[in-house]
Parts: sequence; structure tokens; C-alpha cells
Amino acid sequence: MNLTNLSLRLNGYPIAAAKRKLQQLQAEIEQDFSAYTEARKAEILRHHLAENPFYKNLAGKVKDWNSLPVLTKSDLQQPLSRRLSEDFSEKTIHKHKTSGSSGHPFIFAKDKFAHALTWASIQDLYTGLGINTGLTEARFYGIPKSGIDHYGERLKDFLGNRYRFPIFDASPENFETFIHRFKTRAYSYLNGYTSSLLLFAKYLAEKNLVLKRICPSLTHCIVTAEMLFPEDLALLEKQFGVPVINEYGASETGIIAIGNAGSDLQIDSRLIFVEILDEHNKPLPEGVSGKIVITALFNKAHPFIRYEIGDLGALSFEKGLPVLSKLEGRVGDYALLPDGKKIPALAFYYVTKEIISDTGSVKEFVIHQSKPDRFEIAYVADNAFAEAELQKIKRALLHYLGQEVTVKIEQKKQLDRSKRGKLKQFTRSF
Repeated sequence: MNLTNLSLRLNGYPIAAAKRKLQQLQAEIEQDFSAYTEARKAEILRHHLAENPFYKNLAGKVKDWNSLPVLTKSDLQQPLSRRLSEDFSEKTIHKHKTSGSSGHPFIFAKDKFAHALTWASIQDLYTGLGINTGLTEARFYGIPKSGIDHYGERLKDFLGNRYRFPIFDASPENFETFIHRFKTRAYSYLNGYTSSLLLFAKYLAEKNLVLKRICPSLTHCIVTAEMLFPEDLALLEKQFGVPVINEYGASETGIIAIGNAGSDLQIDSRLIFVEILDEHNKPLPEGVSGKIVITALFNKAHPFIRYEIGDLGALSFEKGLPVLSKLEGRVGDYALLPDGKKIPALAFYYVTKEIISDTGSVKEFVIHQSKPDRFEIAYVADNAFAEAELQKIKRALLHYLGQEVTVKIEQKKQLDRSKRGKLKQFTRSF
């Protein structure tokens, strides 16, 4: 039994009212999406210009929507009390911290109704995809090792009817305990970081096991927080035996877009307005990739108006509603070569992934660029590459880059992850 709604009600979050409001918003969108969006944008902008001194000072004289500043995480790295709207205090809001995966963590706020709307929308989106949120979720996320944060996550798991699998241990012994739990428990769906779910799927493949056959109650797998490549999607579908859902979201807003993996992702336009902007913050045409910028349409406690989320993607429209047709990693994720050439990290990583996959059985790998002419590839595999395989990888990579660089390839027992368990596939330290 999922106790999240009860917990929200007991803590002053109007979840029942939020569910009714969500139905009303859905009806308004279906009647006239464009009118709905413009009205909600104008309403949240009027509120923060009138009630939020921080945003009023930042926005200055407003000419039109496109003249508004684009907020970045660094703009918000100041005490929360300075960023709250009037009539809100830290005792009357929902307070949360970003994951810090962008390198710019900060504390933010939602008013309680906005937070209730977020939860109501998540439940509605999951139900619309055929996911039963009342049954147990198999959660493949990290968790703080100790302290109040650890017990806070455990409490949320209990209330949300979730069991959290320990993802930092990728040993065969740990995966065997996973399999035993799936044999003896009825889980409704998997939900977790792409890389962690892939490691488990690869172990199942080695054992010639399909998870759905072990745990017949499974209906879906939700991947989130990390890129999902086509061949990885095929592996997840084969070894889990259920459809894979791709979820794109942020702690600041909840789900931004969601849908069947490999397809366009439907934006939650009831609560969020999405723009795609170029490096000069100018709107880009449909289908052209740029910075993903979002507006939270109902958060009155804290402004997220034209907020740069830190990712790259492209926008298209299906049946008059916006979808994310591309999702291409983080802003600033690119390799910078000695001649000044920039290579997008996603393409760079994808090519390297294909090379390594052709060379041998690798569970996962990451790339780090420490200097313009130096790359380090760390990989996890049962067997180390032979010298001939190392040379093949280096030759192929040098051919792709088109110039001389040093490539160091090192086998590791495990890769460094964030405290939450995310795996950053490409990093650059200069």
C-alpha cells in the first residue's frame, strides 16, 4: 500500500485538491493548449514580479517574455530566504536540495500546493502509462550511507511502498541477492538510474535469465537521470522482459517529460513550459537542438521562470502538444581538442562506446579529458583488454578525433559514482 498521499495530507500538502486541480488543467489544455500556456505564463510572471523582490530585481523592466532573463543555477546560489516570495517562510514551504550533478547544487523551495501538484501529476503520468503505483517499486537509486539523510530516504521508501536495491555493489554475490528478492517478492516496476539497471541486465544476460519470468508481476522499467542508448534499450527490454519508459525530470520541478524509451517524450505541459534556446538565449526552431529552459507554472514560493536546467535537447509538436524529440546530455559537456575544435560529449562517448563494444565484453566505462591532448578511459570488465585490443581502441579513437592525442585506458573494479549513484559518462577538468 502506497502511503505517500496520506503522508502528504498529514503534513499539510493538499493532495486531494491538487488531483482535482490537475483534472481541471488537463481539460483546459485539451480545449486550447496555446491559450492555456500563455495564460499560465502571464499569471506566474505577474505573481513573482509583484511578490518576489529577488525576481523583480533580477527581471528589471519587462518588455516581453523573450526579454526576461534566463535563470541559471549560479543565479540561485544565495540564501534561500532572499529568494522566497513574500508571505512565504522556510517554515511554510517544501524545501529541497538539487542533486548537484551539474556542479552547482543549491537549496530551493516550492509552496505546498505546487509540491502536491507535482506528486499528483507524477502519479497521473505513471497511471497513464499503465504503471500501478499502488504496488511495490523496485528502486535502483543510491542512498546516503548514514545520518539523517539516510533515514529520511528510508522513510520515504517505506511510505512510497518502495524497496531500494543497493546499487554501489556490482558484485555477482550482490546481484544474486537481487535475483532472490525478485523470486520471492511481487514487484510492479523497476525504477532507477540507467547505468545501474544496465549492470543488472548484463548480469541477467550472462546467466541467461529474464526478470519477468522470475518475477511475473513486473510490468515496466523506468530509466532516469542518465542517457539511454539504442543498444542499451534493446538489452533492458530483452533481459527484463517488460516495456522501458524514459523519464526526464529535475528535483526542482519533478517530471519534465516522459514516454516510451526510443520515442519522443511527452512534456508535462500542465505544470511546465519548455523552451529551447541558443547560446545567446534566442528561441530555436522546432527540431533544432539547444539549451532546455523551463518555467514552473505553479510554484509561487520560488521563481523558476525561464530556468536553464543544464541539458540540451530539441522540441517538436505532436497533435498540437510539445514533445522532447531529442535529449542530448548536458550543456558544456564537450571535448575540447588542441586545435580548439569542440566535440559534443554525447557523440564522442557514443563512438567510443561502439568501439569498446566491438572489442570485448565491457560492463561500463567512463571518459575523462584532463588536458586538450589527453584522454583517460576507465572501464569495468571481467577480463582486461589484450594489447592488440588496446591498440585497436586507440587507433579508432585517434581516427575519429582527427589529431594526435594521448589515450590512457585502465581497467578498474568499479567506477566512481556520485553520492546518489549517478554515473557521469564524460568529464573534463580544464
